[in-house]
Amino acid sequence: MLPKISIITPSYNQGHYIEETICSVLEQGYPNLEYIIMDGGSKDNSVEVIKKYEKHISYWKSEKDKGQSDAINKGFKIATGDVINWLNSDDYYEKGALLKVGEAFSNPTTNSYCGISRIFGNKGEYLSGGTDIYFDNLEKTIGWARIDQPETFFRKSCFDKGGYLDEQFHYIMDKELWIRYLMQYGFNGLVKTKDLLAHFRVHDDSKTNNFQEKFKKETYSLYHSIASLNGSKFANIPDFWPDEKLELKFKEAFIKNDKTQVDKIINYCLYYAFLENYAQNHFQEAKKVSSLIDNQLLNKEESGHLKNIKKRMLLPRFIKKMVNKIK
Repeated sequence: MLPKISIITPSYNQGHYIEETICSVLEQGYPNLEYIIMDGGSKDNSVEVIKKYEKHISYWKSEKDKGQSDAINKGFKIATGDVINWLNSDDYYEKGALLKVGEAFSNPTTNSYCGISRIFGNKGEYLSGGTDIYFDNLEKTIGWARIDQPETFFRKSCFDKGGYLDEQFHYIMDKELWIRYLMQYGFNGLVKTKDLLAHFRVHDDSKTNNFQEKFKKETYSLYHSIASLNGSKFANIPDFWPDEKLELKFKEAFIKNDKTQVDKIINYCLYYAFLENYAQNHFQEAKKVSSLIDNQLLNKEESGHLKNIKKRMLLPRFIKKMVNKIK
């Protein structure tokens, strides 16, 4: 028998997209589906659209909430499935996606199943590589923590034990959950596939498209908190971490006795920040971050890559920008 899958759709004023989202879930034809919609008291036609399909929806409610994380958590607490994920009201599933998910979780050792998605919208379309997983390097997987949430499904018992979303995060709640999951379970029961599972829409109103600085601030605040909790040597690096100190809701999940492992995780966070700044031609910021990275905590290939980029940074700015554009 296929496991029960619970899908939660949080929504607020997405009446122009939500019908496609709902239909993509219901038309899966998955035989053991629980579909929950938590609407934040929309003022547009969202409720009208939801009511159109309500006889096929397991549970729905429209009321004011404290944001997306709160809405998803309300759905998590109601959900009774063996497998869980959320699908935002401007995204939709590929046909047959949930059957593939269900078959993967029919194996009782599977804790997480990660596919790929099609990214589309106002800047064209392309296939993602899915959630970044480096099976030979857990610390890098946690330190980079790039999750494609719509196509990353989890066994619900993992969250029942480890906690749902930390509601203080409004932009990286999926990243925080992913890091927390990896620090608790590592690669145990994690399955990566090239199956196309979801379609992720980028549009003018999407958070992903509009709030990159806020994403970055929350990300660095999270890693700073992890570093501080574990007494990492990177906890007090100057002029990098945001001023705000977080009290993580599930802090026990982030505490490790192996400080070297935590140092490696934070070092990979810095390494990613360096690469990101360099790729975006933010050379002064890249130079500052590069001075914080411990080469000894990178592998040989990464260390060599870092040294090569630092050499390029000695070139005149227009040449660096030209090299980046060519690459």
